[in-house]
Amino acid sequence: MVVQDVMEHLQELAPLAYAEDFDNVGLLVGDKNQKVSGILVTLDTLEEVVDEAIEKNCNLIVSFHPIIFEGLKKLTGKTYVERVVIKAIENKIAIIAIHTALDNAFQGVNDIICNKLGLKNKRILIPKLRTIKKLQTYVPSESAEHLRQALFASGAGNIGNYESCSFNFEGKGTFKGNLNSNPVVGKRGQLHTEAEIAVSITYLKHQESKILNALFAAHPYEEVAYEIFSLENNNQHIGMGMIGELEAAMDTHTCLNFIKKTMKASSVRYSKDIGKPIRQIAVLGGSGSFAISAAKAANADLLITSDLKYHDFFTAENSLVLADIGHYESEQFTKSFLVDYLSKKITNFAIILSTTNTNPVKYL
Repeated sequence: MVVQDVMEHLQELAPLAYAEDFDNVGLLVGDKNQKVSGILVTLDTLEEVVDEAIEKNCNLIVSFHPIIFEGLKKLTGKTYVERVVIKAIENKIAIIAIHTALDNAFQGVNDIICNKLGLKNKRILIPKLRTIKKLQTYVPSESAEHLRQALFASGAGNIGNYESCSFNFEGKGTFKGNLNSNPVVGKRGQLHTEAEIAVSITYLKHQESKILNALFAAHPYEEVAYEIFSLENNNQHIGMGMIGELEAAMDTHTCLNFIKKTMKASSVRYSKDIGKPIRQIAVLGGSGSFAISAAKAANADLLITSDLKYHDFFTAENSLVLADIGHYESEQFTKSFLVDYLSKKITNFAIILSTTNTNPVKYL
């Protein structure tokens, strides 16, 4: 197994195409073709983590947070980031980061929190826009079914709980003949004047390369005319944050103590009690002040997140309770989840959970 194989397993869970634009994910250090001797999974890649990887004979670190976030202009060892990168390169250790790709995955960071808290009826809090695409092309009628099946086999047409989603332009059936189509150039430059059929099919953004390869392979023309559109439909399986329901409502302080214990938080900073039972809880692992308005719109009784500033707590405005449990605390179970996931995918050697505590925040 090589590094690229591990990347592909991770992409099945959290495609990198859905990481936020500001993020730095994927293979950050190392050679994608390097043979893997062992995998160490961590929340952050610090020098101590690289030392742990060396000690445990792991030449691949799978990290939630990226060690390289902004561009590096020098590698002199002056900063902790430079020291980590230098040590990893010297010891031929590759580093993969998954970060906001996993934040946006349905079975990702926020699903982990919901499951810890036992929340039911989970749904995405802030669906990611323009993740569903539509391909339109024309094909001779006798080749239409072959093309359609090839596109389905490549993964097109599977959106959420729907399978084999393909339409004509009017949406009245699978195909529609166009008896007045103009002649088109097909194989070996021949002109085709037979009736063509308009094929329109939906797919997820991260599948685009595979869908286009299938289109070119199955279409009878050497030069294929096609159009791609980004749809504005909300995708309820990709996005930031989640909202779910407790099995039974709790009063605010009982709920906050339950959250503190379950999430192993050293402390919880929260806004004032709004005087109503807590049943619907929104969660967003990591820094989540941007989700406050979405939590309100979703009628959440409480939002669990981290890194809230003083003035953020005012924005609760008596409509919900804001609970800041700490950045590390909100994401700490992610590395165990990744170990379990990779262990099911890779069975020929152990996936090792890092024992290094990378939380930079200490409490009295």
